[in-house]
Amino acid sequence: MTTTSNRVWATIHSQALRHNLAQAAVYCPDAKLIPVIKANAYGHGMMEVARVLSGSPLPVAGFAVATMNEALALKELELPHPIVVLNGFINAEELALCLEHSLQAVVHSPYQSDLIERARVDGLFKQPQRFWLKLNSGMNRLGMGASACLQMCKQLSAIADVDVVFMSHLAWADELENPDSRAFTDLQLGAFAAAHRAIVNTSEADLPCSLAASAGILAVPSAQYQFVRPGIMLYGSSPLASQTGEEIGLHPAMTLSSRLLAINELDVGDSVGYGASYTCERPTRVGVVSIGYGDGYPRSAISGTPVLVKCGDATIRTHLIGRVSMDMITIDLTGVDRARIDDEVVLWGEGLCADEVAQAAGTIAYELFCKVTSRVPKIYSE
Repeated sequence: MTTTSNRVWATIHSQALRHNLAQAAVYCPDAKLIPVIKANAYGHGMMEVARVLSGSPLPVAGFAVATMNEALALKELELPHPIVVLNGFINAEELALCLEHSLQAVVHSPYQSDLIERARVDGLFKQPQRFWLKLNSGMNRLGMGASACLQMCKQLSAIADVDVVFMSHLAWADELENPDSRAFTDLQLGAFAAAHRAIVNTSEADLPCSLAASAGILAVPSAQYQFVRPGIMLYGSSPLASQTGEEIGLHPAMTLSSRLLAINELDVGDSVGYGASYTCERPTRVGVVSIGYGDGYPRSAISGTPVLVKCGDATIRTHLIGRVSMDMITIDLTGVDRARIDDEVVLWGEGLCADEVAQAAGTIAYELFCKVTSRVPKIYSE
């Protein structure tokens, strides 16, 4: 079979993943870490990221995914870590799978009470099991009110060999310099603490908690209970609106690269790309890069979005000009005389924080990572 060189590739840096996990531990030295590897580990490869973090010198207490399919796929690795299913179970069949495979499902809605009771009556609780009980502390997505959580906790605790972790999720902890964000987060913190006290006072049982995801880990010390759930920060991006991942000491876990496919010399007045959205105001050297929205590079990226060009032993920062196509982008190489066909172009990653690219594209790094398509091979590197 004939092989070709990669026109686009994503390098996943194992050492960066371990470094970022260690940063979470620095912020939360007394909490246990549950890395969030849902959505194919935010586009980085769920199975490979799980292997890397499972082998980290820093112990993890489990992994969190969103869906049952993700959990069952991860289960095939036979790693010695629990798997938390953040979306929980939606019917009796999914609950049975959780019990069969010892998956730790989030219980978030009153309708799940009947499913749990039916499973108990049918004798499906045959081994120790943990559930994560979710309070709606103000996000109004998944989660129950405090009284419903109390009733659900009583139901679960009455089943032999079942224990519970109490959890919620912060909705607006990413810009606490905004007084409204701070006030909203304080309300959530208060609601969570009050509900936790009510359950503990009623049941007189230990009830470990989990509230902080990446933003809470970095910015809300009072949200750092027994378990924390680092997500986007594992991949080198910041959840905080005012700081990039680079600025808070995170390392990029993905470097997305492509190659220069062509170099063209254009005159003043020549336009570039679809819609003639960019017109040259000076003689312009234009590089054509073999990547586009078909690979996951955001079509919303505008002229001026930064890129890096590796020219021999130099790395030169330049920017996008014109509209993103399905398979190509065009960049300004004016004055970059050393650039040659087949030179590597870095779209984000080492040397270019994805948060900066996301801002230029009017999105967030979460979306950049998740939208990298299947035609981009991943190369796992130390």
